[in-house]
Amino acid sequence: MNKSELIDAVAASADLPKAAAGRAIDAMLDAITDSLKKADPVVLVGFGTFATKDRAARTGRNPQTGAPIEIKAAKVPSFKAGKALKDSVNS
Repeated sequence: MNKSELIDAVAASADLPKAAAGRAIDAMLDAITDSLKKADPVVLVGFGTFATKDRAARTGRNPQTGAPIEIKAAKVPSFKAGKALKDSVNS
């Protein structure tokens, strides 16, 4: 499912115009992104938790030359599925 298909599904499910459903989804994604930028987790009970994790600096290899390269430390977004989501996917 891509974003436009998600907008169509939300519009049909919530009985909203597609434009309003699109704005709602964009607002939700912006709110999650802003929260993660501040390192605040977003917990949606039953669905899952969006959070950031710190990834340490490390040495990697250039696959073409085999030369070692330094990869900088970074913050990466992560998602941990909640129990209700896991159960619904596995049923």
